[in-house]
Amino acid sequence: MMFGLSSNKGGNTIRKVWELAEPLAKELGVSIWDVVFEKEGANWYLRVFIDRDEGIDLDICEAFSRPFSKMLDEADPIEQSYILEVGSVGLARELKRPEHFERFIGSPVRIRLIRAQNGVKEFIAKLLAYNKDGITLSAGEEEFEISLKDTAFVKLCDDEDIEDELFE
Repeated sequence: MMFGLSSNKGGNTIRKVWELAEPLAKELGVSIWDVVFEKEGANWYLRVFIDRDEGIDLDICEAFSRPFSKMLDEADPIEQSYILEVGSVGLARELKRPEHFERFIGSPVRIRLIRAQNGVKEFIAKLLAYNKDGITLSAGEEEFEISLKDTAFVKLCDDEDIEDELFE
């Protein structure tokens, strides 16, 4: 089982939460997109992002959140207190896991680099291919590869105007 890049922080916690969440997600016909455990100000947040082809609405979030909260209370995988949030991954979702990249091959993505290359730090391109080391992209007639180690993020681009430009 592979976990998202965010599992580097609090990896054991995220792994345990993911394993608890997965059976419930399957039962409800959703998938776990990502699990994030992070501190904001004085509070810790456990965020579970879910997805499904038909989209996620408030009813699905509630149907997942209520039983999952009970499961977390019983299993008690997190020592400190935290706030549980269950939500949709959204349209401009961050691609982190191999299956994320594979699912959206052919789609426009927004890439932010850790350090500018050729004076460019953020751009939009079409995702052509994925492998464990990087992604192949196209912008206009140009095809190029980017190492995932050089990216701050790769997100699905939800701007229809840009999508039209990339696919012309």
